[in-house]
Amino acid sequence: VQLQASGGGLVQAGDSLRLSCVASGRTFSVYSAGWFRQAPGKAREFVASLSYRDRRTQYADSVKGRFTISRDSAKITAFLDIDSLKPEDTAVYYCAASPFANDIWAERRYDYWGQGTLVTVSS
Repeated sequence: VQLQASGGGLVQAGDSLRLSCVASGRTFSVYSAGWFRQAPGKAREFVASLSYRDRRTQYADSVKGRFTISRDSAKITAFLDIDSLKPEDTAVYYCAASPFANDIWAERRYDYWGQGTLVTVSS
């Protein structure tokens, strides 16, 4: 699976943004989708996941209520909708695909990664 993330940019605090992750190659529908982010000087961290099996979603505590992960009906594209952006959301956001349906908050569960898209939130 090849993943292409897009939608990042420079935004102001309080704005909303939609990140997209387009998949090609193998059938994305049999993979769970995940979003991770890496802020400057920090390790990459889990943001959100969507299980391919039961469409169950999981979110990091820091983004609950503001971030929404989804995928289109054709299951080619995964999305991350971000509301009420904060400066601390500034990071490179990565999408990823996992063949697993459980414990998909963990990076080690993912086999494929996109190149990342930078989100910069100004205060």
